[in-house]
Amino acid sequence: MQTEQQLSKSLKPRHLSMIAIAGVIGAGLFVGSGVAIQQAGPGILLAYLAAGLVVILVMRMLGEMAAANPETGSFSTYADKALGRWAGFSIGWLYAWFWIIVLGIEATAGAAIMHRWIPGVDQWLWALALMVLLTLTNLGSVKSYGEFEFWFASIKVAAIVLFLLAGIAAILGLIPGVPAPGLSNLLDQGGFLPNGPGAVLAGILVVVFSFFGAEIATIAAGESANPVDAVKKAVKSTVWRILIFYVGSIAVVVTLLPWNSASVAKSPYVAVIELYGIPGAGTIMDIVVLTSVLSCLNSGLYTASRMLFSLSQRGDAPKSWTRISKRGVPAAAVLASTVVGFITVGLNYLAPDTVFLFLVNTSGAIALFVWLVISISQLILRRRLGAAAQNLSLKMWFFPYLTWLAIISIVALLIGMMILDSTRESLLLSVALAAVVVAVGVWRYRKRAVVPTDGSVAEPEEAETLA
Repeated sequence: MQTEQQLSKSLKPRHLSMIAIAGVIGAGLFVGSGVAIQQAGPGILLAYLAAGLVVILVMRMLGEMAAANPETGSFSTYADKALGRWAGFSIGWLYAWFWIIVLGIEATAGAAIMHRWIPGVDQWLWALALMVLLTLTNLGSVKSYGEFEFWFASIKVAAIVLFLLAGIAAILGLIPGVPAPGLSNLLDQGGFLPNGPGAVLAGILVVVFSFFGAEIATIAAGESANPVDAVKKAVKSTVWRILIFYVGSIAVVVTLLPWNSASVAKSPYVAVIELYGIPGAGTIMDIVVLTSVLSCLNSGLYTASRMLFSLSQRGDAPKSWTRISKRGVPAAAVLASTVVGFITVGLNYLAPDTVFLFLVNTSGAIALFVWLVISISQLILRRRLGAAAQNLSLKMWFFPYLTWLAIISIVALLIGMMILDSTRESLLLSVALAAVVVAVGVWRYRKRAVVPTDGSVAEPEEAETLA
């Protein structure tokens, strides 16, 4: 189904570049990396490299499909074409659900920081204020979303670049009062793999989800004047973004500080800043984390609303969600995402250890489901092209070998989630949710396409009519 009004095409190249960067740099890098370092020691670098490789391959595959056919629904629409309408329906709803749940998590995290700064205002009021602010931003125009994301990402990038430059200077012994550590922290605290290779494998499961969000750039590209070029730039920059921002900054942490110190476990980046002797390290990191939280809230609302809009266009969500405002924004889809987002925020305060925890766990493995669907869709669509694949402007490397490597790696990660006690419940709940959504999708499109008398193949909706 098409709408008379079209989404605004007002995102500029600088917006898309920063959206692509912001999608990779989340609060998990600044806060959650401490847990991963404690788990695997310096060997966590191998986990980041392995997880980063999977994401790079997935983004390349998604980039190939998006450059050939830029769509707001991104991988959901490609799943439609590759696997059937049930697949696009299922992965689209699961993806939207993931980001709506993220709204509750991030709004609460941001509110906690604001409450520390201004304790006189209740934390739930801060969460409400942040949600309202970002909702208004997304309702205003896609350009306002792009501007907010541009400045949020700029702050994050500036913080990491300064962190890396100072880290390199400290490692080389160029900062007064900070002796050059050499390789002592990498090798003398139980070795590079103090807890064995198994801990690195477990660490991959901890860090892999930090990379989820890189695909947002391919969704946002549909609202730019030149989506194909935007997709190409975003995908090609994925490699250096992951290597510099993640692997580079974690390498600085484990080189400068003992991996098993309590300060690293609590907040590795704060610990390094304190090592430099910079006052107010905790406040500095609070500002950076708050920026990351606001960026994630902004992108979460944007991404969920665009996926709901795309589902609505294809008849897989209420028709009213296709309504576009005069500013070119799918306002109904934004409000639909916001309403559920407000509910999740409320549940996080009313029942954090029961209902909200249950909802969070149902989204735990969705990232892997999305990556698996992207990989399988690319494998099928590329093979359908045959010799015409030579005309693709962006191609997957060494097809189909690296595509199969990505698929096998993602399946291995899912198996790993099942083996580990800490992730098994989340996987099972995610599988249960996915099974329900897939069942609904299969039931909706249970009648296969039929071949009419003119020899053309009908779509599922047409097949129902013809039947």
